[in-house]
Amino acid sequence: MKTILVTGASSGFGAATVQRYASEGWRVIAWARRMDRLTDWKSSLSTTQQALTWIQEVDVRDPKAVTSAIASLPAEFSDVDLLINNAGLAAGKDPVHTANLDDWERMIDTNLKGLLYVTRAISPKMVARKTGHIINIGSIAGKESYPEGNAYNATKYAVDGLTRSMRMDLVHHNIRVSQICPGMVETEFSEVRFHGDQQKAASVYAHMEPLQAEDIADLIWYMSQAPAHVNIADVLILPTSQASATIVARQS
Repeated sequence: MKTILVTGASSGFGAATVQRYASEGWRVIAWARRMDRLTDWKSSLSTTQQALTWIQEVDVRDPKAVTSAIASLPAEFSDVDLLINNAGLAAGKDPVHTANLDDWERMIDTNLKGLLYVTRAISPKMVARKTGHIINIGSIAGKESYPEGNAYNATKYAVDGLTRSMRMDLVHHNIRVSQICPGMVETEFSEVRFHGDQQKAASVYAHMEPLQAEDIADLIWYMSQAPAHVNIADVLILPTSQASATIVARQS
C-alpha cells in the first residue's frame, strides 16, 4: 500500500486530491492550517478510509512545524511514496509600485520557501529507499508573466526552475520530479487573491467554463500511475476557452 502526503489539503486542489487518493485506497497524509476542515473531511470517510488517513495542522512556512509533523507520523505513514507540494496562494493583484509588502512576503514564504522546507524534510527518506515521486503545483503564471502579477509570477517562475533543479538532483536516486501548471481553475484562489471580495473573484470566471479542482486531482492521479520508467515531467493544463495567461474566450 502506498502513501501520499498533500500540503494545502483543506481546499481546492489539495482537498480534491486527498479525496481521490482516499477513494483509491491509499494511505493519505493531509496537511493544512485549517484543521477544522480536515477533521470534517476525515469524519465523512468510511471507517476503513479513516484508518488510512492521517491529518495534521501544519503551516509549511514554519520549518520547525514541518520537521515536527514528519517526526510525529506513525510508523505506517512514515514512508511517503508521493509528495504533492500543493500549498500556495496568490495575494493581491496590484502594480509593483503599489503592491502590499505583506502580500509579497506571504506568497514567497508559502509558494517557494514552504515547498523547499517540505521537500527538504521528505526527500532524504525517498533517497534512502531509492524510490519516490514529487509533484509540484506550479501555474501558468510560472510560464508567462502578466500585468500586476509581479511577486506571484516570480514565485511560480521559481517553482518552475526549482522543479527542474530538483529533477537533476534526484534523478540518480530513482525519484521522479514533476510539475503541474494549471490555468484558470475555479477554487478559492481568486477569493483569497482579492482578500475575500467574492464579487471580484466571481468576475474572473464569468462567461467561461474554468477547470475544477477535480480536474487537477485527476491529472495528479494519471501522472502518479504512469509506469515506473515514465516521468510526466511538466504539464500545462488549461480550460478549453483559455489560450494564454491573458487570452480567454468569454461568451457574452
